[in-house]
Amino acid sequence: MNTTASTIDELASPDDLLGRSGLAFMRDMVAGRLPGPPIGATLGFRPVLAEDGRVVFEGTPEFNALNPMRGVHGGWYGAILDSCMACAAMTKVPQGSVYTTLEYKVNITRAIAPGTRVIATGIVDHAGRTTAVAHGALRCAVTGTLYATGTTTCLIMTAQSP
Repeated sequence: MNTTASTIDELASPDDLLGRSGLAFMRDMVAGRLPGPPIGATLGFRPVLAEDGRVVFEGTPEFNALNPMRGVHGGWYGAILDSCMACAAMTKVPQGSVYTTLEYKVNITRAIAPGTRVIATGIVDHAGRTTAVAHGALRCAVTGTLYATGTTTCLIMTAQSP
């Protein structure tokens, strides 16, 4: 069962993050041994699978994700794709290191109807000592219809001692 942090103190601690590899961290988050970040609850998505170089998120854009034209806001597509692609990169981060997104790009291919359950899959294309590159796809969970694709570059850094 996936849990979500509701206060800053419930987020994973620096020791939780740095004391395990990125893959172990992601697997523990998916399994509910570590809480997920609040953005998932805010935007209606969560990680459901973490493998070496691959992470899958599931989500459903609801009313709170709509733009003034009654469509799902492009930022929602970007947020779920950034999350799955960057978390895929995280699975390649060694223990004692952290990462951050340097840039990402999203191509929206069609509109998602509010209330549609989607699957976002991020896959690592390259993971080096200081950077990782990944791509992702956002599809309908039922029909497989493609809604958007994306790419990302992430920076991998050795954590500094406090």
